[in-house]
Amino acid sequence: MKSFIQKQSQSRSFFLLCGPCAIEGEDMALRIADHMVKLTDKLGIPYVFKGSFKKANRSRIDSFTGIGNEKALQILQKVGQTFDVPTVTDIHEVEDAALAANYVDVLQIPAFLVRQTDLVVAAAKTGKYINLKKGQFMSPESMVHAVKKVTDSSNDNVWITDRGTMFGYQDMVVDFRGIPVMKQYAPTILDVTHSLQQPNQSSGVTGGRPELIETIARAGVATGVDGLFMEIHFDPKNAKSDGANMLPLELAEGILTRLARLHQTVSSL
Repeated sequence: MKSFIQKQSQSRSFFLLCGPCAIEGEDMALRIADHMVKLTDKLGIPYVFKGSFKKANRSRIDSFTGIGNEKALQILQKVGQTFDVPTVTDIHEVEDAALAANYVDVLQIPAFLVRQTDLVVAAAKTGKYINLKKGQFMSPESMVHAVKKVTDSSNDNVWITDRGTMFGYQDMVVDFRGIPVMKQYAPTILDVTHSLQQPNQSSGVTGGRPELIETIARAGVATGVDGLFMEIHFDPKNAKSDGANMLPLELAEGILTRLARLHQTVSSL
């Protein structure tokens, strides 16, 4: 994490949390990480590899939940050690905090759970960086209380991530007015791909609008987000989780190159 912080302080770029929705196996994780590390190094973008070690929030009982907690966490650890990058995973239960903290650098609190005090405090007490996803049902202003739970637990290493707000039953909308509000409380990240989800489909499988990934990301950069969050896969159609809104790996270079240029322009204004 120290090298990331140093790179972030020296960089004039946004930082990036990016990887597959879920860890499906070692080969796929290393393949995605290798591609993204080379690309972000080339573009000077501070990078954090993202992968869920388990998926607890599923619509259907037969949905993929993971390959085993320890196995997935060991893969995340191997990614971090192999490529010298920090890693982030989400946790869902109090006991997950100490477990995951043994393997990753950043603990992420899912949007549906960000008001769960015991979970947030347990994560904060590990001393790791904490990434708080804004609840789809919460105002930007209310995130100050989630941040305060972390800082009151003697941990100042906290980020906020906006992942859209529920619009009706089956759509998400990003209210960009919330970005400068949340930046007053902590560095603020825009979760581009989850903001394009279409939840609550009759099939029990979440839909998405991946063709709008660059549109939402550009708007976030123009608004002044500190970081971007994207889920990515070399074969989204066959990804075991959230494939409908993921960025295809082969599109990453073009999109990130254009976003880096946009950021330079916005920063010069």
